[in-house]
Amino acid sequence: MQTNHNNQTGRKIQNPATQVPKTPQMNERDFTNDMLSTEKYLTRSYAVALHEASHQHLYDDLLTIFNETQHAQRRLFELMFKKGWYAMDAENEQKIQQSYQQHTGYTNQFPYSGNIQ
Repeated sequence: MQTNHNNQTGRKIQNPATQVPKTPQMNERDFTNDMLSTEKYLTRSYAVALHEASHQHLYDDLLTIFNETQHAQRRLFELMFKKGWYAMDAENEQKIQQSYQQHTGYTNQFPYSGNIQ
């Protein structure tokens, strides 16, 4: 169940937090956050390797591993969000619309007539 929580810096999109023990030892949230950070690092690293792979079979293997890593990262993010351990800042509709219009204007700079699909 997703809820909006207000704080001093703006609106947060976050679920109620699952409580974990506050001790010097790592808890479930710490381990999950560590795994998420590792998966993010691996995903970035595999993306670089994909760009630099010169052999098709190597590229195919790296792409498979990249996709598995990306999916693991997403599942960990979803778990942390579900447990209320990951919050996002909500943005107002006006700023979203301004950003959309700004970036839509960039399409005329594309060499293929600006049609994005």
